[in-house]
Parts: sequence; C-alpha cells; structure tokens
Amino acid sequence: MSNSKDNFNVSDLGSALPAAAAAAGALNAEDRADLVNALKNKLQDLTGKHSEVLENLSPKVRKRVDVLRDIQSQHDELEAKFFEERAALEAKYQKLYQPLYTKRYEIVNGIVEVEGVTNEAAINQGEDKTAEEKGVPDFWLNAMKTSEVLSEEISERDEGALKFLKDIKWCRIDNPKGFKLEFYFDTNPYFKNSTLT
Repeated sequence: MSNSKDNFNVSDLGSALPAAAAAAGALNAEDRADLVNALKNKLQDLTGKHSEVLENLSPKVRKRVDVLRDIQSQHDELEAKFFEERAALEAKYQKLYQPLYTKRYEIVNGIVEVEGVTNEAAINQGEDKTAEEKGVPDFWLNAMKTSEVLSEEISERDEGALKFLKDIKWCRIDNPKGFKLEFYFDTNPYFKNSTLT
C-alpha cells in the first residue's frame, strides 16, 4: 500500500458520499469520521498481523496481495455507502409507516370503529354479550404468542401484564447505535409505569 492511502482524510469520504444521502443527513461529520477511523483501524490491524506473512512472499505474490487489498478497500467503501443508504431508506419508510401504526393503535384500543362493525354489533347484540367490547382485546398478547420468535419467551406470568399492553413503538437511537422498543400499558395491577423501554 502506498503512503497516500495512509493519509486518508474525512473530507475524502465526504466527497465520495452519494449526494442524496448527504442531503438527507444520513451521516454527519462525526459519523463519517468514525467510519473512516474504523476503516483505518481495520486496515492497520490487517497490516500489522500479516506483515510477517507478506515479507515471506515473493514480489509477484506480494503485488497480487496488494491488489486484493485494494479490492477489499473498494468493497468496504461500497459497503459503507450501502449501510448509509439503507439507514436513509429505513428512515424514509419509518415515516411512511407511521400513519398505519396510528390507525392500528386507534382500532386496537377502540378509539375508532371499523366501518360496518357498528351495524353488525346492533344486529347481533341479543346473541352476543361481548358486542360492547371496544377495540381488539389482548391484541398484543395474541400477536406475541403467535410469533415464532416471541412465543417461547412468553410465560403464563407475563400474560397477565401483556393483556394491558396498548401499543409498542420502535425508534432508532444513535448513541449507542441501535434501536429501542417502548411498551405502552394501560393502568394495571402489575406495575406503576405506563411506559416500559
């Protein structure tokens, strides 16, 4: 590798970012600096660990390895762009999902009635005493119990509290990078907090 690659600057990365992602603010200056430093550290680790192996290679093979390193570097740059664009795409669709989540919340919790249900309920009222129930009772408990991922994690003890679950919200967090889930509960005998994170 040449010395010019060792002198890689944050501004070099900024000019390589797609204009749409940069305009959307997907990576700020601090994030770009962190990304560049992570790439530098990765390359330095590779250099340090493999320097003995490289010294024992013939010049022709060493040249091939240098080309392979350049290819890996190009791959890493593309992968960084991929993660940046994916984050921007996730943010875009999270905004598009929000009205759907609001409608779901309103139906599940009986804030709004689904068209046609009121007339049906009046007709069947004599037959079914549960016609006065609003929303979808135990929606989140049933959703979790039918999930392949969550079903085994829910104990009988959990079920009582989960019957009071009104909504679950997801949001991305930056420090540390990841996400958080917020569980919104109705007043219940299990705990005082209405929101658990």
